[in-house]
Amino acid sequence: MSHARRLSGRTGLLAGAALLGLATAGPALAQDAPAAVAAAEDDGLGDRGFYLESDLLIQDDGAQMITARGEVEIRYRGRTLRAGEVTYDIQSGVITARENVVVIDPSGAVSFADAMVLDEELRSGVAQGFSARLQNNVKIAAATAVRRSDTVNELDKAIYTPCEICAEDPTKPPTWSIRADKVVQDRDRQIIYYRNAVIELFGVPVFYAPVFWHPDPSAGRKSGLLPPKIVGSERRGLSYEQPYAWIISPSEDLVISPQINTNVNPFVNFQWRRRFQSGQVNARFGYTYEYDLDGDGDRIGDQTSRSYILADGAFEIDENWRWGFGVERASDDLVFDKYDVGDIYAQRGLIPSDDKRLTTQLFAVRQDARSYLSLSAVSIQGLRPGDNDRTFPAIAPLVEAYWEPADPVFGGRLRFQGSAVGLTREQSQFVATQPGTDSRRVSASIDWRRSFTFANGLRLSPFAEARADVYSLADLPPPNLGMDDTATRALGVVGVDFSYPLYRRDGNRTIVLEPLLQVAISPDPDTNTLIPNEDSTVLEFDETNLLRADKFPGFDRYEGGQRISVGGRATILYDDGRGVSFLVGRTFRMEDDPQFPARSGLQPKASDWVVAAEGTPIDGLTFFTRARFEASNLDVRRMEAGVDVDFDRARGFVRYLRDNQDITGVQREDIDFAGEVMISGNWGVTFAGVRDVEADVWRRQEFGPFYRDDCLDMAVVWVHEETYNRSLGPSDSVILRLTLATLGDKGYRQ
Repeated sequence: MSHARRLSGRTGLLAGAALLGLATAGPALAQDAPAAVAAAEDDGLGDRGFYLESDLLIQDDGAQMITARGEVEIRYRGRTLRAGEVTYDIQSGVITARENVVVIDPSGAVSFADAMVLDEELRSGVAQGFSARLQNNVKIAAATAVRRSDTVNELDKAIYTPCEICAEDPTKPPTWSIRADKVVQDRDRQIIYYRNAVIELFGVPVFYAPVFWHPDPSAGRKSGLLPPKIVGSERRGLSYEQPYAWIISPSEDLVISPQINTNVNPFVNFQWRRRFQSGQVNARFGYTYEYDLDGDGDRIGDQTSRSYILADGAFEIDENWRWGFGVERASDDLVFDKYDVGDIYAQRGLIPSDDKRLTTQLFAVRQDARSYLSLSAVSIQGLRPGDNDRTFPAIAPLVEAYWEPADPVFGGRLRFQGSAVGLTREQSQFVATQPGTDSRRVSASIDWRRSFTFANGLRLSPFAEARADVYSLADLPPPNLGMDDTATRALGVVGVDFSYPLYRRDGNRTIVLEPLLQVAISPDPDTNTLIPNEDSTVLEFDETNLLRADKFPGFDRYEGGQRISVGGRATILYDDGRGVSFLVGRTFRMEDDPQFPARSGLQPKASDWVVAAEGTPIDGLTFFTRARFEASNLDVRRMEAGVDVDFDRARGFVRYLRDNQDITGVQREDIDFAGEVMISGNWGVTFAGVRDVEADVWRRQEFGPFYRDDCLDMAVVWVHEETYNRSLGPSDSVILRLTLATLGDKGYRQ
């Protein structure tokens, strides 16, 4: 006769004692069953409490056996055992579970077996037909398993995979797996060990190791191998780079990445990270002892040490102050290109690095709600052909500051600003035999702005600024060769911005038409030829500075005279997120301004036209374009256009640039693009390219197939570079990219 019974034991009851107690308890326990169920549901068993539930319970006094049958569930010390049948040997304290056995550990890990023998603590035992689901969807299965404790499992003839198993065909191999004669899972050390391990991709063996190990999926950061980088190139031959992450402490790690090449000497990379109570440091190093290389990998020149360092750090001093540094240096200009070192020109400090330029800096910053102060020193190393580091200035100090009073002044925002910089050059930019020009500048300014919005929607923003600059110059270039001098100037601007946005709601869209106007008056353009132009050489006239009173980006030049900037913006926004906007405008001035370079389109009285548009016509497709047209004949002076695509099966971008004359005086026309398209299922192709239309040559091309799912990311990419950079010429290479889920740098990046 089947009868459901439930038991909630108290302190001191072990598994065997609880089963025995249930068999002899009688009606009193049956009456307490509802309370026991409630205790189990809120898991209030504590450290010593015990819970059992089954359809049928049998006690055999002669055999000293207790048997529970029918959807058995046992809970003890945070562990749960479920099975179709459980027997308990009172004398030996052994529990045997059969039929769809499930054990849930306090950590949440779930183990399955056809049959399992456990001790009375539900901790240790042996299982047949064992499998387990760990964190990050990892599965382990084995013919037999020995459970040494809560933290150690030993498995024979086992398979490990984080990939999904095909429900329709369980015999189909997972995307990737590790098969081994023996597997040991040590949760205390958070390591999984293998003996005679074979890594399989789609069921095909690709790698064998007599001994192999990797971090347990539950481990956030553990020492071990990271994904390798395999490249076949004309420069280095076959190259294999194998990173190893050494977790020194919870706040410090080191990655050692030796790069073994068949054509050239090895190159070793290091990355060291350390987090302190007040900040952190991230440093990368690389070293080899080798000759110079040409595009074919042939050794030329002298054999010497070749290295690089890329490091940065930032530290909090108190709630307002912080300081930091950035170090970027290379022993020779081509070391990054020759050894494929990536992520070079990331910002490391206050001053961003330029392409093919390395910036070393030291800085301190103080900032609160009303003020800002930064002090820094900067040194630059050039990697471009023709760069001469002796002509680059050492920048020290570089000071920037501002302060705003908390209360409005004349109803508007008042700001005080200061700036200072010192530049020292070893060699003249113009005459190689002459020392470089040294300059020091101190600037102080005050500016005010207020905004009014009238009932009809008209917006009016008057503004005013006054500034004084003092320059101290030494070793001036021709025609004042070698002279020292001091230059001062006072300048300012007053003006007003007007805008009149017109809104209209039309169905599911909002339409905004906004006329724009700025009137600005300044002293006549500066004609002091002693003042150098160090910070305003890079100037592009577009929609971003159309309505700026001073379109120069720095201090050394400023926009003078009387001028009016006019424009108009139209915007259509749909409720579903789609939209488009368009802007057009130009600037008119009373007199030509010779400070602006001719290429900028701002020098004459009537400037070039600037046009910009951006929009999202459909979900996943975004475009932008900006252009500058010559005023008289509307010839295109400069144009940028781009499209971003982000669909379910395709993503990427295309960029186009045409410039009749860039800052170097050269005409440019480029197209660059990159993307990936899923062709079928998890298979796709990746591609990228840089096309120099002006020179009619592909600077770079990439193409290759890839496979990607939740547990594998694999690609084989062909790369062709058609560039000439000193000793390096065109080259071809093939790159293998392989990342296996739970085996790689996921934990290291945390």
